[in-house]
Amino acid sequence: MATTSLTTYTAKLTDGPLEGKTIATEFLPSGDPRPRLELAAPGGGKRYLYVRAAGTDTEYSGTDANADRPSAVGYRYLETLFD
Repeated sequence: MATTSLTTYTAKLTDGPLEGKTIATEFLPSGDPRPRLELAAPGGGKRYLYVRAAGTDTEYSGTDANADRPSAVGYRYLETLFD
């Protein structure tokens, strides 16, 4: 498996208008995954709000320096925000 960098992880969008999509996003300065993502709609004029779901995936072994960070995090659709 390919490894992720020390600063990014994969956000898996599990439902809503972007269901099935994945994006790379950065960890917070604290090293935690982001609790929410605001993603611009393709046509503009609105953004989709996704919030962190319970599950995470880790591809690192227990002895790896990155073992405490997830490689992927699931996000659920919450609402559409209009500009």
